[in-house]
Amino acid sequence: MRLLWKPLDKMRCCRKRSMLPLLGCLLTSLLFFNLYTDDGYVLEAEKRRLGDTLMHPPNSDRYVHTFRDLSNFSGTINVTYRYLAGIPLSRKKFLTIGLSSVKRKKGNYLLETIKSIFDQSSYEELKEIVVVVHLADFDLVWCENLVQEIHRKFAHHIIAGRLLVIQAPEDFYPSLDGLKRNYNDPEDRVRFRSKQNVDYAFLLNFCTNLSHFYMMLEDDVRCSRNFLTALKKVIASREGSYWVMLEFSKLGYIGKLYHSRDLPRLAHFLLMFYQEMPCDWLLIHFRGLLAQKDVIRFKPSLFQHMGYYSSYKGAENKLKDDDFEEDSVDIPDNPPASLYTNINVFENYDATKAYSSIVDEYFWGKPPCTGDFFLIIFNKSTKVSRIKIVTGTEDRQNDILHHGALEVGQRSVETKQGRQCSSYITLGEFKVGKIEVSGVDHKIGFDIECVRIVITAGQKEWLIIRTISLWTTQPGSPLQQ
Repeated sequence: MRLLWKPLDKMRCCRKRSMLPLLGCLLTSLLFFNLYTDDGYVLEAEKRRLGDTLMHPPNSDRYVHTFRDLSNFSGTINVTYRYLAGIPLSRKKFLTIGLSSVKRKKGNYLLETIKSIFDQSSYEELKEIVVVVHLADFDLVWCENLVQEIHRKFAHHIIAGRLLVIQAPEDFYPSLDGLKRNYNDPEDRVRFRSKQNVDYAFLLNFCTNLSHFYMMLEDDVRCSRNFLTALKKVIASREGSYWVMLEFSKLGYIGKLYHSRDLPRLAHFLLMFYQEMPCDWLLIHFRGLLAQKDVIRFKPSLFQHMGYYSSYKGAENKLKDDDFEEDSVDIPDNPPASLYTNINVFENYDATKAYSSIVDEYFWGKPPCTGDFFLIIFNKSTKVSRIKIVTGTEDRQNDILHHGALEVGQRSVETKQGRQCSSYITLGEFKVGKIEVSGVDHKIGFDIECVRIVITAGQKEWLIIRTISLWTTQPGSPLQQ
């Protein structure tokens, strides 16, 4: 599928920048109008645009799955799907992985993508995922031939309920003729990206009740090993914090994670504005409207673009994610915790950002003094096997911790200064701004409640704590099934 649009000339860029704020205001007004009007409001303008095709499914005994009508912005859309392979199981899975695919003029990577998803997952991980492929091309002969290939290569996954192939018939699509040519895009590009928005909307709509979380991939992607385990670690680390979309790739519509409960609204949103702009731009607006202001992207990336030819006109597309790592099993667990420090914080570079695996987030404080500390208190005592802490950044190599010690503690108590551990053991000293200790659970005789960095000598330089990474010896996530 399309990843990124070709570079635009300067005049087009200026027009884009000038129009985006206006479009943002328009999107905000329309979305909140729909969210807060009474249930009797039925998106009449949208229904007129989509026409009778959304409300009157064609007669066919192959159309076996019908959703409620388009009368509630948070409800599912009335579209009937053809099942081309597999049927949904009754048990909700942990994760649905959605792929939308169309016929390409050059190359086809869908089978390789499906194979990568299954090959890079363990037997236990396979129990918790379902892959849904939406064949969104109107060439039924192509679809039929591809489905036969999928049956041949992945029959056991289809039988096990791990792979579904669906199609939303052409009758349900809104008009793809006479579309608005925003940004002066060519007519065929506008048609391509507008249809792509509808393709994704119908895929999201279908997947609403299949799992707790939903991951969007494109159909020319390879996965890192045990990516689901890495996802679970990240989700556990975000427990108690609000998010709409977590990103595990910096490219296109690859590796974007949602709560399944948000899929109906996202599907409606893409349908409402299907002809306005590309899907990845719409996603930015959707995320912002649901009050997630900033991108939350994790590193290393878990998914890599592998296609050479774009699904739009077969154009060359050599984009790669340089943050991708084939082996993701070394991602830290970082169990839920509270963080405190008495070091003066610079602007909004607060303590929690050192504990996050989000790209470009870190703690930044003014010059620390002897005895200052940086404290992590777990929500519950935890067996820790490994600790790694890195200070400074590539562009601020002097802002490291020059003199400090790493301690772990137990028996937390409430004090006037907040919760503290009453007993600590020193694990080691920082060397050139870094420390890494393995076999922690074998070195100490207790479950850890606190991890503390202590400044053993003051410094003139500011302090950046770039990453704090902790690995546990037991699964700590309540989300694991």
